[in-house]
Amino acid sequence: MSTKTSDITVIGGGVVGLSVAVGLLRAGHRVTVLDGADGDLRASQGNFGLVWLQGKGAHYAPYAHLTNEAVSNWPKFATLIEDLSGAKLSLDQSGGYEFFTDEGEFRDFAADLKQQQQFLGNRFSFETIQGDDLRRSHPEIGAGVVGATFSSLDGHVNPLRLLKALKQAVAALGGDVVNDAYVADVSSGGSGFDISLGSGANHGADRVVLAAGLGAAPLAEKLGFQTRVRPQRGELLITEKLSQRLPFLSSTIRQVDEGGLQIGGTKADAGYDDSETLDVMAGLAQHAVTVLPALCDLRVVRAWGALRVMSPDGYPVYAHSTTHPGAYLVTCHSGVTLAPMHGGALAHWIDNTADAPNLEAFDENRFTFSPAA
Repeated sequence: MSTKTSDITVIGGGVVGLSVAVGLLRAGHRVTVLDGADGDLRASQGNFGLVWLQGKGAHYAPYAHLTNEAVSNWPKFATLIEDLSGAKLSLDQSGGYEFFTDEGEFRDFAADLKQQQQFLGNRFSFETIQGDDLRRSHPEIGAGVVGATFSSLDGHVNPLRLLKALKQAVAALGGDVVNDAYVADVSSGGSGFDISLGSGANHGADRVVLAAGLGAAPLAEKLGFQTRVRPQRGELLITEKLSQRLPFLSSTIRQVDEGGLQIGGTKADAGYDDSETLDVMAGLAQHAVTVLPALCDLRVVRAWGALRVMSPDGYPVYAHSTTHPGAYLVTCHSGVTLAPMHGGALAHWIDNTADAPNLEAFDENRFTFSPAA
């Protein structure tokens, strides 16, 4: 028999799960977060830390609106988490660039932003800057850059500090985080959910939120969810600290608040292999030097690969289980950007209150196809 320890248990202690827990705690629930082992595949420990709107939802209006609202709410959310945790997230939303070295890719992305602007209206603005015009304002930009786009809404945070601060915020709000809690099984009965841990301990809850990222697959099936997430590998370079601040932020080159550069932006379908590869690392270095030639003598101090959590169509999934009432699935690959929504309005969706956001466009029933289709 399981001992009930919470109203709602969140399975998954990454940025997504902890943000959801913050929202539920603020809504008045008793919440326990079951966090996995340090050796698990953790997207939250390898992400780029971007708070980014450019291109998000250019081909899917609901995602454009969801991301826009989250990005707009980041300053308030950062203040909340900093007040609860005592940590500084180093949020900077002074705008960001997308740099292009290929004319076709530049034109295609600019067209995507025009479509995104049609969805969002005056809530989203951007600039398209030709390479020569860009170098007039930023002469340090290399001749290989054919153009860039810029949005004043984009920014970044310190991602590892955010992860730690979210744990501290959960504790400050009265929630429990159980570390090294491998969930071996979950089942539901008339009195809620029974959760069996790998340690042999049992845990009970009235409701369950599954936010375990790549570790969600076996539990999702047990709870009646049909979504199957997949890994997408991204690789990163970290450089030595610079004595001066970079004059820009981009989605592939960012200067962390400690001074070093983080260089990334790759995508690869490599299964669950999160190792780094030499050719990709060389490509990242070449891209950085093409954008900013002055970086050519900068030393790389470490590199790693990390796995993103991708749904079948790449958009978030927010689903209620039809076979196990009280179970919810929350998964996305933009956990940092969407954190304000996960830590706020999503609690109303879980509670099905009158002010709940309409997330029907993100239900997993969009993956259901008839045989004729």
